Amino acid sequence: MPGSTHAEIEAQIAAGAEALGQPIAVANVAQLSRLIGELGRWNVRINLTAIRNPADMVAGHILDSLAVRPLLEGRRVLDIGTGAGFPGLPLAITEAAREFVLLDSNARKISFVRHAIGLLGLQNAVAVEARAEDYAPGDGFDTVIARALASTQKLLDLAGHLLAKDGVLLALKGKHPAAELEEIRDLPGWKYKVLQLTVPGIETRERHVVCLRKADKL
Repeated sequence: MPGSTHAEIEAQIAAGAEALGQPIAVANVAQLSRLIGELGRWNVRINLTAIRNPADMVAGHILDSLAVRPLLEGRRVLDIGTGAGFPGLPLAITEAAREFVLLDSNARKISFVRHAIGLLGLQNAVAVEARAEDYAPGDGFDTVIARALASTQKLLDLAGHLLAKDGVLLALKGKHPAAELEEIRDLPGWKYKVLQLTVPGIETRERHVVCLRKADKL
């Protein structure tokens, strides 16, 4: 609702996390609420997200990001096409033991992500301005995650090289991506499974995640 107070936003975040089966610390709830406030403040002058209502941001950005949290693996996580920092920022806030790289080629959005990382005191996250296909960090990531970035085939082309040998690539989708999956059904070297997600506040919208691994690992 427009004009929601910090207390109302915090209560919405805490209740949503509980509904996800992910009760989170009071300090993390405060960080997530502050992230929403800062996103709204920046959004006035820089178009970071089409979602303008803070209460809608909680469901559409915070809880939608946290819904994939149980699927994270390993220590190093890469969020490609992070945009304004989703799902990477909420995951970094709630997963302090993991290291996150938030990658995007949009300078304005990465500027916000860097600002948010500093504002929230996140020691486990860095923002990188680069295209996924040009990014070559040396070591692969245990989890590579992308939210509505590209088709599954395109995502493999863009980010397949960034995945560690035993890692998982998580492609967050809306409706079940049947046509996309048909394109990669017989793709050599990869296997996948699809899971349906339920996000509090947007239950009427379908949410799925495609979990991809090297063929001998799934």
